[in-house]
Amino acid sequence: MKEKLAQLIHSALETAQQQGDLPAFDIPDITIERPKDPTHGDFACTVALGLARVARMAPAKIAAAIIANMEKPDFVADVSVAGPGFINIRLATAWFAEQVQRVLNAGDAFGRINRGGGRRVQVEFISANPTGPLTFGSGRNAVLGDALASVLDAAGYAVEREYYLNDVGNQMNIFARSFRSRYAEILGYADRYPFPEDGYPGDYLIEMAQELAAEVGDAYLNLPEDESVATFHREGLARMVARIKADAELLGIRFDSWFSEASLYEDGTYQKVYDMLQSNGQLLEKDGAIWFKGESEDDKDNVIVRSDGRPTYFASDIAYIYNKLVTRKFDRAIYVWGADHHGHVARLKAAARALGLDDSRITIILYQLVALERDGKPVRMGKRSKFVTLKEVVEEIGADATRFMLLTRSADSQMTLDLGLAVKQSNDNPVYYVQYGHARIASLFRKAEEEGVSPVNAKLTLLKHPAELELIRQILRLEEVVERAAETLAPHHLTYYAQELATAFHSFYHSCRVVGDNPALSSARLALVQAAKIALANTLHLMGMSAPEEM
Repeated sequence: MKEKLAQLIHSALETAQQQGDLPAFDIPDITIERPKDPTHGDFACTVALGLARVARMAPAKIAAAIIANMEKPDFVADVSVAGPGFINIRLATAWFAEQVQRVLNAGDAFGRINRGGGRRVQVEFISANPTGPLTFGSGRNAVLGDALASVLDAAGYAVEREYYLNDVGNQMNIFARSFRSRYAEILGYADRYPFPEDGYPGDYLIEMAQELAAEVGDAYLNLPEDESVATFHREGLARMVARIKADAELLGIRFDSWFSEASLYEDGTYQKVYDMLQSNGQLLEKDGAIWFKGESEDDKDNVIVRSDGRPTYFASDIAYIYNKLVTRKFDRAIYVWGADHHGHVARLKAAARALGLDDSRITIILYQLVALERDGKPVRMGKRSKFVTLKEVVEEIGADATRFMLLTRSADSQMTLDLGLAVKQSNDNPVYYVQYGHARIASLFRKAEEEGVSPVNAKLTLLKHPAELELIRQILRLEEVVERAAETLAPHHLTYYAQELATAFHSFYHSCRVVGDNPALSSARLALVQAAKIALANTLHLMGMSAPEEM
């Protein structure tokens, strides 16, 4: 509808110029918005305000000229000038009623739009080091990345979800030695492999060691050192990845690809980008190490190969972005990182430019960490100390509450998840409030079935009550919300929309009796709530949540 209205105003400007009502000037892009005050109309346009200088006319006169030359299709009820030159547009009641059938026809596809045109986008998220179970600290990353991928898919992009496994480097060696030490302890040989001073102390390693000992006995106890570390690296990684997959699936998250950092070295990608950077004069040797040169004197040089010959994480990052954009040919690569990684953004983009890549194809979303409260006290999180796992939180409050709560703020906003509120069954809990709307509609259909009322062949023109029209307006906003969330890469808009849609439904429910004495009106209202049910369910599914039939 915004596009249709924008085209109408654009055509009106052309006609006004041809008629001499407005002088000649280049017509700008037309932006259609929803007014903050809904009493002003369904949509508004401020183009007249921006044309005052080039047209040498008062904005109100420009707006009047636009309206005088504007075609008024059946779906437009009224167009007026307000204030200093706002153009307010009110849509026809009959058009709103017709849209209910459009929603019903679309069903599960309602809310899907074609903005992406099938362009390939990769969303890489979580990617926590596979040295321990997912902590609650990874929860916001998980929910943000997965919901964003769903939104982009609904907007018409070809989306792939990826988990990047940091399966090489010093932390994995420490992890392997920690695992080996626990394995030796289980077998009664604690002195054989003392626990590393900087090892991972979590109980999960003891559990994994017990599993391994039950499977292989003492077969791994007397291996040569290099083979021993490699064995526990392999065994530990496989078991840890299995646990991470299971934890992610508790939230309904499944990845299309689990990408190994080690593969970048095994398939020659790292060496290829290293040679490219070297031939381009982007590398320099200093203090026995190899550095990536900054683009200017003000930019910091960054080590990519340590003095002992080991590549850094940055070296892997460079090879990885080359793999994404060149080898696998994604049109766009989206990373979801914690805000503490903000310093890596500029250097990754600089490395991409050094490889001849367009850095606008790279988007890095930085999210603030989320605090968790239990009994009014903050809970500490971290693999090297006592921590709360993501699994524990999901098991306590449920996957739906976890996902919704973690999406209620924009990524750059700090937040605290209140465990008490998350399980509260009242309208104070936004999760309950939204899902109850869906369940209430389901109960209406059960009642309607008992009384023989059906939405089939409903006379939708009977829908004229203000609460009915407001509910339709909110239902139709889903497509706009998907578009906005996809354009801004901000899936938190879904949570606000879900609450506003639920509010519109609950208000309608209290103002309009759905199954009443008028069979025709009951049928029309039942069709309306069926459309609301579709919109609510589709919104919940975009957020990765369930749409319960009863609560």
